[in-house]
Amino acid sequence: VQLQASGGGLAQTGGSLVLSCAASGRDFSTYAMGWSRQAPGKEREFVAAINWTGRSAYYSDSVKGRFAISRDNAGNTVYLQMNSLKPEDTAVYYCEADRSYQRLYSGGRGSYWGQGTQVTVSS
Repeated sequence: VQLQASGGGLAQTGGSLVLSCAASGRDFSTYAMGWSRQAPGKEREFVAAINWTGRSAYYSDSVKGRFAISRDNAGNTVYLQMNSLKPEDTAVYYCEADRSYQRLYSGGRGSYWGQGTQVTVSS
């Protein structure tokens, strides 16, 4: 599975962005998908994960209620809708895929991940 994240950019505090992750390869619908992020000088942080059908999702406490993860299995794409952005959301965001949903929502690194997309939130 190859993953290509896009949609990052510059936003103001309180603004919104939508990240997309296009997956190539076979059997996209058999992978749980997730997003993680890494800010400069900080450890990688779990953000959100979604199961194969899209009917179950987990979020970190820091983004719960503000971000929403979704997927389009027909289009091999996963999304991260980010609302009420804060400066502390500034990071490189990575899309990840794994056969294990539990691994992703427990904060483990997915078996596959993309190159990341930069999100910068100005105060």
